[in-house]
Amino acid sequence: MTKGNFPVEKLKGIETPFYYYDTDLLKKTLKIVKEGTKKYGYIQHYAVKANANRRILELIASEGFGADCVSGNEVKAAITAGFPASKIVFAGVGKTDKEINLALDLNIFCFNVESMPELIVINELAAKKGKTAQVALRINPNVDAHTHEYITTGLNENKFGFSMAHLDNVTEVLKSLKNIKLIGIHFHIGSQIEDIHTFSPLCEKVNELQDYFEGKGIKLENINLGGGLGVDYDDPDAHPMPDFQGYFDLFNKGLKQREGQTVHFELGRSIVAQCGVLVTKVSYVKHGESKTFVIVDAGMTDLIRPALYQAYHKVENISSDLPVQKYDIVGPICESSDVFVKDYELNETKRGDILVLRSAGAYGEIMASQYNCRDLPKPYFSDKI
Repeated sequence: MTKGNFPVEKLKGIETPFYYYDTDLLKKTLKIVKEGTKKYGYIQHYAVKANANRRILELIASEGFGADCVSGNEVKAAITAGFPASKIVFAGVGKTDKEINLALDLNIFCFNVESMPELIVINELAAKKGKTAQVALRINPNVDAHTHEYITTGLNENKFGFSMAHLDNVTEVLKSLKNIKLIGIHFHIGSQIEDIHTFSPLCEKVNELQDYFEGKGIKLENINLGGGLGVDYDDPDAHPMPDFQGYFDLFNKGLKQREGQTVHFELGRSIVAQCGVLVTKVSYVKHGESKTFVIVDAGMTDLIRPALYQAYHKVENISSDLPVQKYDIVGPICESSDVFVKDYELNETKRGDILVLRSAGAYGEIMASQYNCRDLPKPYFSDKI
């Protein structure tokens, strides 16, 4: 028996909760992204923070992608999974000396540098090793991504990157940093951006900044535009992947790319979100005064996005074809915020039914915790189940 894309009988035999990944969909998505980047000669670095599952990383690395990392352990995970150091970029506002030294020893492609103190520290650590670190300056273009305030990253008030007002000082200081090679500029304005036209103002700012750097006699070999492309959480079946081609077309049209210059992207969520779900079992159906609660064995420890961002994930009862009823779907964690969705229409549900929370391939498994001393859910894959 299958319901939708889910082999119900096979899933019933696995201890819940667990993550289930559709490897066919992931491979199709990677193929489309590769076609879009190849059309314009763009480079894609997968954003490891979206999902660092070892097999997911190996599948992505095997397709020739680079990796975008934000910690030393992400750099290690990328190397272990088969990403070449020559395709690894390393961002993050708080890189430690240990992490910087690791990346220097591995000879990664580029540090995406977020502040003047970091730039100076990388120069000092590189000098001690007799190396030259390639860096891109992460710049806040003050572009509003029109997304949740917790995942907006490109405004002046955000903690990330250099303010454009400080660039004169940065370019002056760079002249004295003998173990730094500036190879480009980097941007990331936010996450879960559903309207691709939101990126048009970014193109305009990048074009202005190119002129600025050229006026300083600085030629930029690389432009890294980050990621942020959103996915359809409401109807993942209708849109199993976003409009990657439209996304790349927009940048090709809007950017004034210089001859010999390479353009990079750091997509994460849009690559892996729709291939993963969180599978959970109904422990109890509780009738309250005015609400009916479906209490499942997965909680905010296994998918924190609804509690952290008030994010929506579509929920399906793959055990029931009965008429819908309205429920609050909640987890077992001892926190009032452990709620997946309220007043939600779901096929009539009973104890033992299997529910799936869709679009959990990004920021699901990677953000799981053992709060309440819970076990971490195991991952399973469609081609190995």
